[in-house]
Amino acid sequence: MADIEGSRDREQGEPGLRTVVGASAAGTAFEWYDFFIFGSLTTVIARHFYADVGEAASYILALLTFGVGFVVRPLGALVFGWFGDKTGRKTTFLVTISLMGFATVAIGLLPDYDQIGIVAPILLILMRILQGFALGGEYGGAAIYVAEHSPRPRRGLLTGWIQTTAALGLIGALSVILTTRAILGTEAFDEWGWRIPFLLSLLLLIVSLWIRLKLNESPAYKRMEAEGGARRTPYREAFGTWKNGKYVLIALFGIMIAQGAVWYCGYFYTRFFMERVLKVEVSTVDQLVLAVTVCSAFLYVFFGWLSDKVGRKPVMLGGMILALIAFFPGFHALTRAANPALAEAQASSPVVVVADPATCAIQFDPVGKTAFASSCDIAKNVLSNAGVSYDNQAAPTGTVAVVRIGAVEVASVEGAGLTPAALKAARAEVDGRIKAALVSAGYPDRADPARINLPAVFGIMMIFIIAACALYGPQAAALVELFPTRVRYTAMSLPYNVGTGWIGGLLPAASFALVAWSGNIYFGLWYSVGFTLLAVIVSLICLPETRGRDLDTIGD
Repeated sequence: MADIEGSRDREQGEPGLRTVVGASAAGTAFEWYDFFIFGSLTTVIARHFYADVGEAASYILALLTFGVGFVVRPLGALVFGWFGDKTGRKTTFLVTISLMGFATVAIGLLPDYDQIGIVAPILLILMRILQGFALGGEYGGAAIYVAEHSPRPRRGLLTGWIQTTAALGLIGALSVILTTRAILGTEAFDEWGWRIPFLLSLLLLIVSLWIRLKLNESPAYKRMEAEGGARRTPYREAFGTWKNGKYVLIALFGIMIAQGAVWYCGYFYTRFFMERVLKVEVSTVDQLVLAVTVCSAFLYVFFGWLSDKVGRKPVMLGGMILALIAFFPGFHALTRAANPALAEAQASSPVVVVADPATCAIQFDPVGKTAFASSCDIAKNVLSNAGVSYDNQAAPTGTVAVVRIGAVEVASVEGAGLTPAALKAARAEVDGRIKAALVSAGYPDRADPARINLPAVFGIMMIFIIAACALYGPQAAALVELFPTRVRYTAMSLPYNVGTGWIGGLLPAASFALVAWSGNIYFGLWYSVGFTLLAVIVSLICLPETRGRDLDTIGD
């Protein structure tokens, strides 16, 4: 069979294989570009579409809107996976790319909250749902299409190009954002220029469709059709039989929950952490993320190639274990490198909130309507927005909360029962006193650009990204090789999109909620560590090595 695959590749010719990989990768990169624009502009979008709920709540709502696009991805995986297995790979991912492009362009045209009120965020959420629904069917189609064209000895290498499209899409999104902001200026960009990256998707959509229309159906799918493939039932065969269903579970819990936790922590949570917690300028964060992404882009291909030599499982496990080792010490080091004044202040003047535990809420409200008016909630809200870690100390029942900053104590105020105007004034007064005490104790309002150790920050971020690349690079080949042709699109798309969609997409909001609940700026990392550790255990025990499997006969 290896000789047959080799001769098949020679018959097609290398230029034909390059076209297959290039067309699939180009379309997938475009879809990632669309998705990452929203993630990179979360702060700006929060101000335009959630303008009436306050800074902290609007940011959480924007993060949740970003997450909505991920939540619906498994539904898209089920729908488009079924069509991909029943009607073919090519037709399906032509539909997904069209839907994605339409939704992205539409976001750039939406009126904001000041213009149409509550309808604005509703329309935004609908467009995010459409984006996520389309992306749920995109990745599986592209990865399978390339894998089913690839010779066995190079399957990891060639599908690695599909994996690197995530980095290429992020590079494109950040490059357009940085360029547009530089040309228009920050004020104009925040006012209306943020729409330009979304509108540019129309040009990219036209190019991507033109490229993909030149492709033919995959060889494996055509052979299956010729052998009577019309009689298959993808849902029942993929999920209703233990033969395939067990591999769906192994793919989810042995690979994909780690993928969502490691990749999105490395790329998105580091961004949130530096911008919102360490108070590094947004432009500096964008430049760092862009530099890391550019340097890591071809690592996906390298690790895919490496998996052709040593196996998929050891390479992916290596990425997971590196992430587990690196996350907590890495984020502590990131604080010292990006905002050393904050690290010094935390060491010399630790912050403690002394309050009646019964009056302290979780500080997480998805609908943005809870007042959080207790003295404890008011104090913690100030500290959370300031990106300051604090410990909690119980006080007697009915006690007004006190914030202890080193040796200095600042009393909060009890806001329950106050009118909205009085509560706003009380919060502002407490905010001013706590922030003044923080400044006196050495806590910086912003990271000092002169003290940022950029090489160290870059190096720390690269460690996280190397872990993500080692896990993600061989992943497409591993997932494709787990399932038979008859149900491959359906069976691999669901665990992929549950892992990246639910675990990865909700990571920023969930980690932020954990930080707000605990008071510890590093506590949100437990989200990523917990899922990754579970995946390591499942992978070690249950995940088979799939390198070199024959895609035409597996599972038959």
